[in-house]
Amino acid sequence: MSMTQHAEPAVTAPPAPGPRETDGRTAQRPLILRLLARPEVGVFLGAVAVYVFFLVAAPPVRDGSSMANVLYQSSTIGIMALPVALLMIGGEFDLSAGVAVITSALTASMFAFQLSMNVWTGVLLALLVSLAIGFLNGWLVVKTGLPSFLITLGSFLILQGVNLAVTKLVTGNVATDDISDMDGFGQAKKVFANTFTVGGVEIKITVVYWLVFAALATWVLLRTRYGNWIFAVGGNKDSARAVGVPVTFTKISLFMLVGFGAWFVGMHNLFSFNTVQSGEGVGQELIYISAAVIGGCLLTGGAGSAIGPVFGAFMFGMVQQGIVYAGWNPDWFKAFLGVMLLGAVLINLYIQRTATRR
Repeated sequence: MSMTQHAEPAVTAPPAPGPRETDGRTAQRPLILRLLARPEVGVFLGAVAVYVFFLVAAPPVRDGSSMANVLYQSSTIGIMALPVALLMIGGEFDLSAGVAVITSALTASMFAFQLSMNVWTGVLLALLVSLAIGFLNGWLVVKTGLPSFLITLGSFLILQGVNLAVTKLVTGNVATDDISDMDGFGQAKKVFANTFTVGGVEIKITVVYWLVFAALATWVLLRTRYGNWIFAVGGNKDSARAVGVPVTFTKISLFMLVGFGAWFVGMHNLFSFNTVQSGEGVGQELIYISAAVIGGCLLTGGAGSAIGPVFGAFMFGMVQQGIVYAGWNPDWFKAFLGVMLLGAVLINLYIQRTATRR
């Protein structure tokens, strides 16, 4: 009997896996580069650098009360910078934000004093006025299609003139009357302008509001449908409308949110100083916008965060107070402002180009 041997087919081992090919879009960049590409990280490092600089250049900054003043200054900027930042992410500007703060304070003060009302009546009326200004700005932007720059520039000029003219007409002066002895003033002061002590250092309550508002804005942007709408309308409103995003509602509500911020800061100013100068507020809108830009909000909309403007506002507060503590000419603040803004715009431009590079 013969036996036939069948040769087993040779088993070829699979080739050893070589290095995975990438086309540049899927290449994993080092962690440090990915972190530095985040605008929040960049402005945080900038804020740390400014803080360390003034710790060395201005020894009084090391005192707890001095740092409390820095935080207070930062908070009054930061509270307004937050809604301005959200509006910028939504692709719009509001150049009337600075004078709108004074409009709200003047409204509350004059209505309460001239009509002998409880100050809370003036506070609530001022809220309605501020929201109405925001609504009008947003409605005009949406309905006319004109750039928000032009619409709110007109609002800025109107409010600036009305603030001064109406105050002089009603009070006969450029400032409102002292309302510190009116009913409800003490309660309102506790809400808007209270102070508390931590470790022997007095802290303004606006610092707490600033951080709470920042946390709330971050949650809205990252965890809610409304936050998605903000990014969508800022990126491309036509595409957003095509997928069902309520563009008109989103844009108008963002302008009204700026109005709410103006009301809140205006009430703080009123109950901190008991009176309001009608010519103030001019130029503050540039600081609010600059804090948002330094915080990583692109001028083209569709990108940004709520945390970045917190550090941006801190940088402004640190510089504004640090120059005073260092004994320098406070006029240098504007120079620092310009340098920080230009640097932030260049960094944001680099990040935008890097993100879109293929």
